Amino acid sequence: MNILRFEDLVAEGRVAGQRVFIRADLNVPQDDAGNITEDTRIRASVPAIELALKAGAAVMVTSHLGRPTEGEFKPEDSLAPVALRLGELLGREVKLISNWVDGVSVQPGEVVLLENCRLNKGEKKNSEELARKLAALCDIFVHDAFGTAHRAEGTTYGIAQFAKVACAGPLLAAEIDAINTALEAPKRPLVAIVAGSKVSTKLTILQALAKNVDGLIVGGGIANTFMLAAGLKIGKSLAEPDLLGEATAVIEAMKARGAAVPIPEDVVVAKTFAADAPATVKAANEVADDDMILDIGPKTAAKLAEQLMSAGTIVWNGPVGVFEFEAFSHGTETIARAIAASPAFSIAGGGDTLAAIAKLVRTEEQWRWLAHTLTVDRLQVFEPIARLRHQHRVAEKRAVADQHGVSVRRRLRHRGCGDGAARTGPGFDDAGLAPGVGQLLANDPHHGVVVPARRRRNHELDDL
Repeated sequence: MNILRFEDLVAEGRVAGQRVFIRADLNVPQDDAGNITEDTRIRASVPAIELALKAGAAVMVTSHLGRPTEGEFKPEDSLAPVALRLGELLGREVKLISNWVDGVSVQPGEVVLLENCRLNKGEKKNSEELARKLAALCDIFVHDAFGTAHRAEGTTYGIAQFAKVACAGPLLAAEIDAINTALEAPKRPLVAIVAGSKVSTKLTILQALAKNVDGLIVGGGIANTFMLAAGLKIGKSLAEPDLLGEATAVIEAMKARGAAVPIPEDVVVAKTFAADAPATVKAANEVADDDMILDIGPKTAAKLAEQLMSAGTIVWNGPVGVFEFEAFSHGTETIARAIAASPAFSIAGGGDTLAAIAKLVRTEEQWRWLAHTLTVDRLQVFEPIARLRHQHRVAEKRAVADQHGVSVRRRLRHRGCGDGAARTGPGFDDAGLAPGVGQLLANDPHHGVVVPARRRRNHELDDL
């Protein structure tokens, strides 16, 4: 697949002095007080922004946050916490601009954050009027939000139609490279995991996959809709009953190819949608009218894990349950562990997917699991890093690394230490990790790693 890359425009000198509009994915989780609890998506978006700034562009960045009502601003929908964190990462103030559709004042070398794009009327339905206004704001549109690339909205699709130049940012380009690697000549069986809250947003993907994959695993609200299509009751679970016909068509398309869409045989239910709600495992045909399905059950998870272990290629988008709640995260954990242990070439994509993976590697035991279950020998210094954990302040990290001979190296293009230093000894190589996980490990001050192994290309990073 030939795509126009923002990096190429920069290399050709076509960005200096231009107004660059970057659609990023900054939809980060927050606690009740509005504090960001996990910033992987923000950190992942920084390279594109820095690339534009260094090239001399006037930079505008926007993103969605949650699902606000268009035209009805609420404080909890604001990107203000994101602007603050982005400013910390960039080492400069990032001004947050509201009511920006009709014009933005930004100079070359400056960056501003445009308030939650989903507050703009017409964003979700991709209003042509809005799309033309968005395109008029910029000379170059950069799509760097892979997690929203499947949505035909104003800032993901409409603006690209009318912008003078539209291109892929480094994150989006890397994901396209990885997908091409996986799908152009995939090792069979090819298994796709598609999960999430709504069938409607991923219906086209499901229909396309049904024609190409050997196994299609659905989860979340999508799985609930497929359960309905299979004649099962789902209580008051999230689903889209008006799309039962489409779900049935996908099932039949897979069946015609000798493949299948596994329907859960057991599920984890609760009476309320809450982290502390009592979780009950039930057979799929025993769901009560007042039950909410919040995860796949252990039998279903085990069977899916077995299927994944025999796969040649795995494409994963979306957790299969409400992974944010501990009681309903075990299905996703089983899937993640199976993918990590599988010899398959795998791609893990989507913000929620990466957040789920990050959640799995917070404890020391889980770090050890991650180190030992990756299918390649790319975590060479787990033990030295683990011994350094919690022992030193952030300001002392570099001296500690020098003392212990711990270095971080780039695997693909840079064979030495990540910062060009002459240190020898064990090295941490983040190739093979899903996007965000390597950086999470490298950037987290708790793990004693000084220099992240930043990859120039990401199509070899998806073994987890």
